[in-house]
Amino acid sequence: MGTPLELEPDAPPHTARTGVRPAPSQRVSLPLLLSTLCAALVLSIVCGAGIGASGLSWGEVLRHLWAGLTGGSITRGEVPAYTIVWELRFPRAVLSAVVGAGLSAIGVAVQAMVRNALADPFVLGISSGAAVGANAVLLFGAFGALGLWALSTAAFLSALLAMTLVYAIARTADGLTPLRLVLTGTAMYYGFSAVTTFMVFTAERGEAARSAMMWLLGSLGGAGWASVPIAAAAVLAGLTHLTVSARRLNALAMGDETAAALGVDAGRLRKELFLVCAAVTGAVVAVSGAIGFVGLMVPHAARMLVGADHRRLLAVAPLAGAVLLIWVDILSRVVLAPVELPVGVLTAVIGVPCFVLLMRRRSYAFGGA
Repeated sequence: MGTPLELEPDAPPHTARTGVRPAPSQRVSLPLLLSTLCAALVLSIVCGAGIGASGLSWGEVLRHLWAGLTGGSITRGEVPAYTIVWELRFPRAVLSAVVGAGLSAIGVAVQAMVRNALADPFVLGISSGAAVGANAVLLFGAFGALGLWALSTAAFLSALLAMTLVYAIARTADGLTPLRLVLTGTAMYYGFSAVTTFMVFTAERGEAARSAMMWLLGSLGGAGWASVPIAAAAVLAGLTHLTVSARRLNALAMGDETAAALGVDAGRLRKELFLVCAAVTGAVVAVSGAIGFVGLMVPHAARMLVGADHRRLLAVAPLAGAVLLIWVDILSRVVLAPVELPVGVLTAVIGVPCFVLLMRRRSYAFGGA
């Protein structure tokens, strides 16, 4: 048979057997693309720290960023501007990058796990589960003793509960199958969404209901340095696991029978991916709310640039997702300033036409013609 897992999902010999259309050949140089994305990411973070309602010059922004990064000193008169740049905008830009990278990486993994081109990080019902816990805090003051950590803790714990329910319901004697995962996740999504809607509807405080709706539509308005470490650690751990498993993902994307022929236990890998996707999604949603479309659109765009090999996808998609979400967050702050739009609204407004154009640009199929 040869060395297992060397075969990539776009290999022509397996087209007839699996029904998977070969991915487009790599059109761009991967090192050049990665270098460009890394440069764009750094520039985007700086822009995220510099663009806002307050009229700070770019010289001030760069000086305050440098002071924060190097531990430099500032004058007493510079404290307000420093606080805006270093304590408000910069951590928000960093968190936007972390969330965008996490959603994009998990989107790649979920689409391989369930072999469904319409799958995204929220197809497992984890995000709607997290929303129940978050709304309990925003609307009824649950976990109030935890202070600033109440929202993230409640959202993450309810996401874990949702993960447990989905796993328990979807699991059979044959393991986790793609169809049962999708159907169970979709059913739980609607169930948790109904609970969330009921909670918002019965809330007595109008401002609390508005905050809950902002969170449900995705918002990075509450970002701070305290939100970054846990989300970054979860995304980094998940991305590391997925990168190590890239060859196995290549096999899984071609179907369980092909994966087994290549020495991959599809059932065991699907369990691993389910846990990783649920944990990362829960951690990301806990700090940003339910931001949709990033995990659906970015993986497809990355495939059109670098092909279907998950070793390339998992290098490109997180960087692209990070850059995208930073600029979407910037737009959410400036389009109707001083009013802030939910990030999820803009990702849908931008994502829907972009996704349609990507699909119509060339014949493209994932998981079947």
